[in-house]
Amino acid sequence: MKKFWNWIKDSDETRTLRLEGPIDEESFWGDEITPQMFRDELNAGEGDVTVWINSPGGNVFAAAEIYTMLKDYKGRITVKIDAIAASAASVVAMAGDVVQMSPVAMLMIHDPSTVAMGNTKDMEKAIEVLNEVKESIINAYAAKSGLTHARIANLMSNETWMNAKKAVELGFADEILFSKKEDDPDSDPADPDKPEKTPDEEPGEGEEKKPFQQDAAGHLFSSRQMDLIVLNRLGVKPDTPAAQTEPPSNPPSEAGPVLDMDGKTEEGDYSYNVLMKQLECMK
Repeated sequence: MKKFWNWIKDSDETRTLRLEGPIDEESFWGDEITPQMFRDELNAGEGDVTVWINSPGGNVFAAAEIYTMLKDYKGRITVKIDAIAASAASVVAMAGDVVQMSPVAMLMIHDPSTVAMGNTKDMEKAIEVLNEVKESIINAYAAKSGLTHARIANLMSNETWMNAKKAVELGFADEILFSKKEDDPDSDPADPDKPEKTPDEEPGEGEEKKPFQQDAAGHLFSSRQMDLIVLNRLGVKPDTPAAQTEPPSNPPSEAGPVLDMDGKTEEGDYSYNVLMKQLECMK
């Protein structure tokens, strides 16, 4: 019977184990291929081990023993999934200190299944065994991913297929193979999460609004100076001295020209105070 694993010795410090095809459901427990054979080959060398997995699954108890052997190994175990680690093979993958997936690989988890026959008691016993097997599998998934028992149980019941990104997000894998790691810049002015403040933006809590504004050309000006510039372009001279920063709040009734109902003076011009009020309304 052909083994479903193969050892490749890279050097004295590292070794590679390839698990390819179904995790055998019969011969792993028969006379030809036994768990003891796998254990002897695992412990025949020292150093770190890289385990490549491309398997649709197989016998859950065979996978459980391989998982335990890898977890008990003294060296560092790195699991790399190159195509698929489904069903029982996904349990073996959880033994890795680091689990890496190819960007095109898939990982699948689901509830265990079996074939049973007999009377009602036999069926009830089969259900009981399946429930306990599921609990044992959840222990392996939880130890790796850190997800809650209920979350993992639900993922298994729904037969969840995960690509590399999803497996990393859920904690079943740690890294994506061949992905480029680029350092993020210290600051990104185009970052939508940190937009730059505009000059006329309202201040935040605890901040004071700056008395000056800056235009696109980089010129600083005050609101008062802007009012004067606008009036100057309109050809209107202020009725108050240049040194006065604001018009009088309550000008004497006898001061200033007499206004018509439309706000014009006797000469037909608009009063400075009227224009100032209009500018204030436009702000």
